[in-house]
Amino acid sequence: MALINEVQWNPSESENVYAWKYPETNLSTYTQLIVYESQEAVLFSKGQVVGKFGPGKHTLSTENLPVLRSLFGIPFGGKNPFTAEVWFVNKVQPFNNPWSISNLAIHDFDYNVMVPLAAEGQYGLRIVDTEKFLIKIVGTKSGYTQDDLTRQFYGEIATKTKSSIMQYMQANRIGFKQISGYLETISQHLEVVMRPFWTELGLELTKFYVNSIGIDDSTVEGAKIRRAIAQQAEQAITGRTWQQEQMFDTVNNAVNNFSNMAGGGDSGSLIGGLMAINMMNGMNMGGGGGAAMTATQGMMNQAYNQPAFHSQNSGQTPGMVPDNHIPQPGVKMVYCSNCAKKYPNTSQFCPQCGDPYNPCPNCGTDNDANARRCVSCGVHLNGGSAAAACPQCHAPLVPGCSFCSSCGTRVAAADNQCSRCGATFAPGAKFCQSCGNKR
Repeated sequence: MALINEVQWNPSESENVYAWKYPETNLSTYTQLIVYESQEAVLFSKGQVVGKFGPGKHTLSTENLPVLRSLFGIPFGGKNPFTAEVWFVNKVQPFNNPWSISNLAIHDFDYNVMVPLAAEGQYGLRIVDTEKFLIKIVGTKSGYTQDDLTRQFYGEIATKTKSSIMQYMQANRIGFKQISGYLETISQHLEVVMRPFWTELGLELTKFYVNSIGIDDSTVEGAKIRRAIAQQAEQAITGRTWQQEQMFDTVNNAVNNFSNMAGGGDSGSLIGGLMAINMMNGMNMGGGGGAAMTATQGMMNQAYNQPAFHSQNSGQTPGMVPDNHIPQPGVKMVYCSNCAKKYPNTSQFCPQCGDPYNPCPNCGTDNDANARRCVSCGVHLNGGSAAAACPQCHAPLVPGCSFCSSCGTRVAAADNQCSRCGATFAPGAKFCQSCGNKR
């Protein structure tokens, strides 16, 4: 067996190697050992450390390794052979080792439920005690890479990170919505917890980062929670409630089912639409007690009704059109039938487009000048003419009334106006042609 004259290690820049063993063991007292910067070489022979060498070029002579004389009886001088394992260790470069955990079940303070979390990040390690590292970690292997370390210590990292993250979040009452703002402090906390573990193995923990903590959607519970959060965000953005979403889904399913039953043509769509409207009329959207709002009324309120002004502290959802007017008590905000802008019902004209206010005598909704019936409640609008208004406060008057319902001013009904529906009597007519009321 030939003796090795020169021993060295030239690692590739792409290799993430912590330690590497020279493949040959037949050395001699004339063998040259070359150790590059950031490396350290350790010789093992007969189960014990023979010597350590830092950067430079070394001759493995009995002067450098006096223990060879006691191990092999090697005299001074001459080219004497001996066997030893040469290990090269990378002592400077702290590799970025990835770590990740999943299925971290924690009681969330934001949603008040158990939420499965997943976290991931990076950490850096540097060898500070070569002998301890080789004996406790590497052992009988021929090399030790970054992947070897990640696989070997996955259990310890997962256990420590899970317990530390949970304890920190519980102690500081941090919920999922705020967790991203605490990644830096959690990283510092975990670095302090993890450092003693690596010190016992001859390593120094140079850094520990938590890059992200999120919902673990690889589990069934996590997938459901993620969908629920996404749905909640969508409803908050669009302004729809869960009940409205369920109603729309029910109506769409009814239309599709009846359309398929009728052959999918126009007649099928018409039948499906009529059946869906019938379903909505019977769908109770209100809570217990009192007159409940039906689904149809809920849809009409969304599209046509003129909502009263609500402040942001009233608990009501603000409208899509910004409120540029601050109404007084008893004043109602209406939408212009021409430009759809909102203004007080005390105005005779829309301040945005100048269209005259044509209020419904029943609900006050602004209607087109040629409208026959109110677009909101369906009340007859006196042949398209504007309803009578109070001369004092300009509020719409109920047909046939003697006093204004808003300010109490006495008003007189026209002789040719029906006291029931407000329609105008035809010349010489004794009964109203709209409702049959006697003149």
